[in-house]
Amino acid sequence: MAADPEPESPSACDRLMEEVCERENLQQALKRVKANKGAPGVDGMTVQALPAYLREHWPSIKDALLNGTYKPQPVRRVEIPKPDGGGVRKLGIPSALNRLVQQAVLQVLQRQWDPTFSDSSYGFRPGRSAHQAVARAQGYIQAGHGWVVDLDLAQFFDRVNHDILMSRVASRISDKRMLKLIRAFLTAGVMEHGLVGATDEGTPQGGPLSPLLSNLMLDDLDKLLEQRGLRFVRYADDCNVYVRSERAGQRVMMGLKAFLTGKLKLTVNEAKSAVAPPHTRKFLGFTFSSREQVKRRIAPKALTRFKERIRELTQRTRGISVDQMIGTLKRYLTGWRGYFGFCETPSVLKRLDEWIRRRIRCFFWKQWKRGRTRFKELTARGVSRDLAARTVGSPHNAWRLSCSPALGLALPNRYLRSLGLPSVGPAG
Repeated sequence: MAADPEPESPSACDRLMEEVCERENLQQALKRVKANKGAPGVDGMTVQALPAYLREHWPSIKDALLNGTYKPQPVRRVEIPKPDGGGVRKLGIPSALNRLVQQAVLQVLQRQWDPTFSDSSYGFRPGRSAHQAVARAQGYIQAGHGWVVDLDLAQFFDRVNHDILMSRVASRISDKRMLKLIRAFLTAGVMEHGLVGATDEGTPQGGPLSPLLSNLMLDDLDKLLEQRGLRFVRYADDCNVYVRSERAGQRVMMGLKAFLTGKLKLTVNEAKSAVAPPHTRKFLGFTFSSREQVKRRIAPKALTRFKERIRELTQRTRGISVDQMIGTLKRYLTGWRGYFGFCETPSVLKRLDEWIRRRIRCFFWKQWKRGRTRFKELTARGVSRDLAARTVGSPHNAWRLSCSPALGLALPNRYLRSLGLPSVGPAG
């Protein structure tokens, strides 16, 4: 495959839309959109229905893109509760067709822009991950940068100034059709309660192009931090700067606030931003130990959220079978471990494993409900009649009994594993 033409040559820059419409680029975009699934937008079209629609309408869509007359549909507004319980996050769900076009545009622009972004920026970039960002932060702390300037941008995706963003886009793109299309995506409007309202700021959070545009907007912040020789890690709108003293931190915080509000017209969330020792702050779900050897730990809030979710999934009142419960639990635990298994505190994971198994034994006990059933189940599973009778007759509640010898014998770890229960610990 030939190397990308130099961005400087106007012929290449002016033919971006042709690149977007290339068959190979579109096939790749369609594959990505289908893999990401996602809910239908305002037109109700599902991702599954998209290929058939394209077979019929692609020629006219392609013409509109190449002529610069393509009009995106409004995005469908949905509100999802924030994981920490602090209000809601507004997502804009573009129609399936708009997602495809955005993805096709993203692939072309990302190839050109990504190599120019900062080495300290990790969010939504190919070959980069949250784990790498956390490890980099850990390295800075280990090297003696014992204070963090933790910056939180208030509703970043909703507050991006379109004119400032478009000026950044225009400095990298000369294809007028592409500029018009990106502006159209930003101002497509939002459909809420059946009415379409204009959007004069923000990037549609939920569209494939949004993360790339946010990285472009915050590239100015990265460049400023690099010019000042500061050590920082940025993941989307989550930016941490590591310094050696509180005084240096306060100075950096003042400078950054002035830059973000003055130059980029963004708002710093005062309540969530701080200059503090890193072990008192969380970064991407993790925090760090304050000892000589800095270790990655799971942030307390993330642990609380995890336990709340496990409680929900193992509630007896949900009226589901053991198999169904283990099935949902397995999906959740596998994903959770894939991310938080990156911590360096195996003892915490081991305790969580024990706690989860207790929850499941408790579920079984409640499932068996009546004394007679409980006695039958315990004895059938190898518990002596005497111990079974004592356990069934015990005045203690289900949670207390979930760690009793009888339930440990009847439902050993080995049995729970055989049901498909994964472990979150090192080996359990």
